[in-house]
Amino acid sequence: MKEFNQLCRELEALDPLMYTAILSEKSARVIPALTAIAGNGQDGLTLYATFILGAIAADGRVTDEELLVAYPLMQTFFGDAVDLDDCRNAARELKAGSRELKYAVDSLVDLIGLLSDDLKDDIVTVCLMICAIDGKVSLKEKNWIKKLIR
Repeated sequence: MKEFNQLCRELEALDPLMYTAILSEKSARVIPALTAIAGNGQDGLTLYATFILGAIAADGRVTDEELLVAYPLMQTFFGDAVDLDDCRNAARELKAGSRELKYAVDSLVDLIGLLSDDLKDDIVTVCLMICAIDGKVSLKEKNWIKKLIR
């Protein structure tokens, strides 16, 4: 993976129109791997959604920019079973319950250890993209992402 801070700067400057294409490409690679680990499609999707929601909640704020990038992915994954308010509420629950976010991060770190380096890089890139959509990856967000890398 590229040097971490350089990758953060690149993603902070990324044209928002590029987000959809890159997120779709990365998602197409990551979801099947998570599904294989989880054992069924729904669990793989849920795991991936947890990475995304964790990235939204990582800095302790739930911003519309992050939600508006994540929501189309969630809707693609879960269809009409999820709406923007569901995404917002799930991210806020993770944010509000720091214990839940810590547990989610610990579980995700264990899971990410089962994946190839390329898939780990894809997951980290997706999480960084969610964090960077507002133009700045905060220190809290960087620290959260670094936990995934370990």
